[in-house]
Amino acid sequence: MRNSIEPTEASRQYAAAYAAHYTGRDLPLAFQLYKELMASHSGTPEAGYARMQVQNLINAVVPKQELLDAQITCLLAHFQQDDQHDSERILVMEEKN
Repeated sequence: MRNSIEPTEASRQYAAAYAAHYTGRDLPLAFQLYKELMASHSGTPEAGYARMQVQNLINAVVPKQELLDAQITCLLAHFQQDDQHDSERILVMEEKN
C-alpha cells in the first residue's frame, strides 16, 4: 500500500509557475503565476518559494545598475517617510508640553 499526499492548490500553482519559468522559459507567464500564487496563498511555504523565484526573475532580467538605482530611490522614499513621521511625533510632543 502506498501513502500518497494530495498536492495542495498552492503546490499545484507553484508547480505550474515553476514549469513556465524553467521548462517553458516563459518568464512573463511565470512571473504572473508566481504573483497570483503569492496573492491567493500568501501564508503558505509555496508563497515564500514564489517570492524567491520572483527575486530570481528580477536578478535575471533587470540590469544590476537599474536594480541599485531603484533600491536607492526606495530607500530615500522611506527615509523621507520616517522624517515626516518623526516631525509629526515632535509636533505632538510639543503640543503636550
